[in-house]
Amino acid sequence: MSLKETIRNNPRLKHLLINFIMHPVKTRPQWWIRIFQFTYLKKGKGAVIYRSVRKDLPPFNKFQIGKYSVVEDYSCLNNAVGDIFIGDYCRIGLSNTVIGPIEIRDRVNISQNVVLIGLDHVYKDVEKSLIEQGITTSKITIGNDTTIGANSVILSGVTIGEHCFIGAGSVVTKDVPSYSICVGNPAKIIKKYDFEKKEWVRIKN
Repeated sequence: MSLKETIRNNPRLKHLLINFIMHPVKTRPQWWIRIFQFTYLKKGKGAVIYRSVRKDLPPFNKFQIGKYSVVEDYSCLNNAVGDIFIGDYCRIGLSNTVIGPIEIRDRVNISQNVVLIGLDHVYKDVEKSLIEQGITTSKITIGNDTTIGANSVILSGVTIGEHCFIGAGSVVTKDVPSYSICVGNPAKIIKKYDFEKKEWVRIKN
């Protein structure tokens, strides 16, 4: 039996290890884990994560940022419940919250104050608090060359295709096909690109 399987099959050992890695109240990596993040976070050539970014990135899940991508000031990156992959030439704007599992592909531009969260809280049992009921996770995927406007929210399990535009303040609850413009709360597709006409065509909702 491997070490990983041994830990997984031993709840007490698993609990002790998680508390060694993650602060039980702050729910972020302990300081002695954070000082070694440079050894296990994968950064491509020229990638920049500004110093003010909160890096809640424990080593038991993956974090990778591609070449020449930037995560701007006051953002939060959290892979505690799922991997985070950021592609090449991406820009994660000021004060973004990125909680895995999530895959952001190449040349994606995310504006300010955007929330991308790959988890949901379990709430069905009214006899228990949300904290007691745990969470579920479902991966967010954002395709190449997509732009997400300021103050938008992308919910767990959503896939946004290539070359999409998500309008400012949108709440995206469903998948968005490639070459779409999507706005509103809940977000709706208002235009799609027509390759025969070579223009954006308005969609009647």
